[in-house]
Parts: sequence; structure tokens; C-alpha cells
Amino acid sequence: MKASMVSRNLLATLKIKMPVIQAPMLGWATPAMAAAVSNAGALGAIGIGGMNAEDARAVIRATRALTDKPFNVNLFCHRRAISDPSCEARWLEYLEPHFARFQSRPPTTLRDILSTFGDDDAVLTMLLEERPAVVSFHFGLPEPTAIAALRDAGIVLFATATNRQDAERIADAHIDAIVAQGAEAGGHRGTFDPAAADEMLGTATLVRLLARENALPIIAAGGIMDGAGIAAMLALGAQAAQLGTAFVVTDESAASAADRAALLDRESRTAFTKAVSGRLARGIESPFTRLGQDPACPPIPDFPIAFEAARALAGAAKAHGSSDYDVRWAGAAVRLARAMPAAELVAVLMQETVDAVGSLQDEFAR
Repeated sequence: MKASMVSRNLLATLKIKMPVIQAPMLGWATPAMAAAVSNAGALGAIGIGGMNAEDARAVIRATRALTDKPFNVNLFCHRRAISDPSCEARWLEYLEPHFARFQSRPPTTLRDILSTFGDDDAVLTMLLEERPAVVSFHFGLPEPTAIAALRDAGIVLFATATNRQDAERIADAHIDAIVAQGAEAGGHRGTFDPAAADEMLGTATLVRLLARENALPIIAAGGIMDGAGIAAMLALGAQAAQLGTAFVVTDESAASAADRAALLDRESRTAFTKAVSGRLARGIESPFTRLGQDPACPPIPDFPIAFEAARALAGAAKAHGSSDYDVRWAGAAVRLARAMPAAELVAVLMQETVDAVGSLQDEFAR
């Protein structure tokens, strides 16, 4: 979409009625979830990071079969992993006692098993053929030629920023909106350079900074679970709020019964860990988070090489009836999660947002 065609009003640009965007949670967000959210007047999303072109096309078409409304298709734009066989061998040795719990052994080697959009021409071609309404980028940006091709196809583009520097790069790249991901967000930090110093700015701080310093529409993401949170982010200058954890326990989610129980447990706590994938991510406290916190923990292999070991360990545990090593990404406000159909959650969120704004107006009118 040409810059002159993009409205400063993000909702008008997206042709949605509500400032609610469902996060594209790879593995949990389903076509049914995305379609239900979009049909309810918000913006649904699916994640295709790491998929090949034809598998990604099938997911897009499955979503389109359930809705004629806009939805977002999310891609990973991480740099290719740098393999370090010595580091990887030490990591597998460190994990060996955990595999032994389930009469198993770790893999003998680790591989980079997750493709990146940065060098996947087949996925770009597929997107230009399918033309979803929105495409979003996580972990960085693709090449300028890919951005230009997607824009010329009339696709609205989002990209995630966790700091001011990445937001500036997004603006310079002619992306249409910035997803301001605060430290409260569940899942992987979208930082462009995972080796750079991370201020871990909270969502409110990041949104306010970016809204004051950047002309692009801001989408707040991280720790937002209800209408009061949405209203707060709109007051800080965001044009919409992106919610992920809030949608994980909806009826249309691919979350397992054990996942749902953990996320609805009011005693659940979250923590950051690199032990799952090699990149910092927030999830429910688990053996994985404790692995990364152990003083004996060796350096963790590069993202996404480490993920192959995590997947193998979770599989070994599952084969013995244990979900201890399942990965449950969740935001800091997970204890506010509510189970209901996705469309109902959208309606509840909007009523809560209206009520929160109205209550504040009434308070100051006294």
C-alpha cells in the first residue's frame, strides 16, 4: 500500500471496528481463532513463521474460508543461526540428566530447524499471490525489495519494536504501523539484535515514547488482558492493542487441556528464559525456566538451534505421560486470563474499554 493511501486512523486503514488485535501466536492461534476475531470486528491473526510456502498457503486459505474480513499473517525475520558445535555439545550434555528422567537421551547434534522470511523467496511469492490484508514481521525486517513488493501488492505492514532504535528502523523502512512490545508480553522478545543491551521497557513506557517520537500508528502489546488495559494504552497514544495471552484460553485456541489449566491457574507465575530456543521469551515458570536460571547453566546455543533440543525433551516427557517440559508462553498478566469463545472475548473487551473510558470521564466530571 502506498504511503499516501495509509490513513493515520489505523482502524480505518484496516477496515476494522474495534482497536483490538489478536496476537499471531504460532502454535496456538488457529484459523478458527483468527476468523472468529475478525468476524467480531477486530483483527485476527495467524503465525506462519518457519513454515514452508505451501503449508503457509494452506493456513491462509483455511482462515479465508472462515472469514471475508481482514486478518494478519505473521512472519519471522531473524538472522540465520551461527552454529557452534562446542557450545551445542555442552548444552546437550547439560540436558542429559533431564532426558534420563524419561529413559531417553538427547540428540547427538542440533540443527537450525526454523526458516526465516529474510531468505525465503517462495514464501514471498506465495504472499504476493494470496495477498492477505496484513503482513507483520517479528525479530527484524526483510529486505527492502520484499517490503516494497508487499506494499505494492496493497498489503498493510506491521513490525515489532521493543525499543526506540528498532522503531526508527521500522519507520525508515516504510512499514505502516509499529507493534510496541513491552517486557510484559508473553513469548519471544521481538528485538532485532538479541545480543544488544535490552532496557526491557514496559509496554506503557514504550508506547508513550514511540507515540511522542514517531508519526506511525502504534499498536500496544504486552500485559494487556482487559478493556481497562486497552483504554490505558489508547490514552497513552496507541491506536490499538494487541492481546495474545488473553486469547490462548479461548475455545478456538490450539492450547491443550494442560496448557489451559496452567494459564488459568491463579497461582501461575511467569519468567523469562533463553533455555527453550536461545532467544529471550516469557512463559509460565517450568523446568525450562529453572534450567536457564541454574548457576551451572552453560551458554545456550543460538536461536533457533536450541529449540530442537527443547522439542526433543518435551517429546520424551510426553511419551512418558508428563507435560512438565511443554512450553507455555504467557504474558505477565496471565492471572487475568478468562476462558470463553474468541468472539465473545472481543465483545467483552470492547464493552470493558467503553466502560473504563466512561468511568474516567464521570470521575473527572464530578
